[in-house]
Amino acid sequence: MSVIVIEFITLDGIVSDPDGSAGTPLGGWAFRYGPEAVAGDKFRLGTTLDEGVLLLGRATWQLFSRIWPGRDDPFSARMNAVPKLVASRTLRADDTSAWANSRLLEGDLADAVERERRDVVVTGSPSVVDRLMAADLVDEYRLLTFPTVLGTGRRLFPVDGRHAELECLAAERVGAAVLTRHRRAAR
Repeated sequence: MSVIVIEFITLDGIVSDPDGSAGTPLGGWAFRYGPEAVAGDKFRLGTTLDEGVLLLGRATWQLFSRIWPGRDDPFSARMNAVPKLVASRTLRADDTSAWANSRLLEGDLADAVERERRDVVVTGSPSVVDRLMAADLVDEYRLLTFPTVLGTGRRLFPVDGRHAELECLAAERVGAAVLTRHRRAAR
């Protein structure tokens, strides 16, 4: 089992509001490059979505639950079919019926992830990522880096975050962005 974090990110490490849905002044930065810049399996997840589980925070899940169920292309079919765990303290179990195969994560986030037997893919959800990084549970980062510098916003790796040694697995140009894959260095 691996925990894989996937994020749209700017050159200066900002992950907040890539689609503009949060209404921040600089939001929508990833989508300024056109729909093809973000559509499909840009993170090269392949069969991981078929065999793994998607872990989302409440806000990301609520956004995705309004977008993905209405799409019918092959990647959307995978997103709709994958089991989804929702980390939330405010949603109720019946709230998750808006998106097929969704259920609330029970108990402590880190404990639930450690018990999971399938690969766990975390998309967006910075508060979930923060908690997994603090518990040293992230095995791989797949970052789609856009040629944008915002100067302000939520960073994936905060200034006061914990130290991590990573190994670069791959870097490839994907449209306007660069997909990099980094895994935890051997301990």
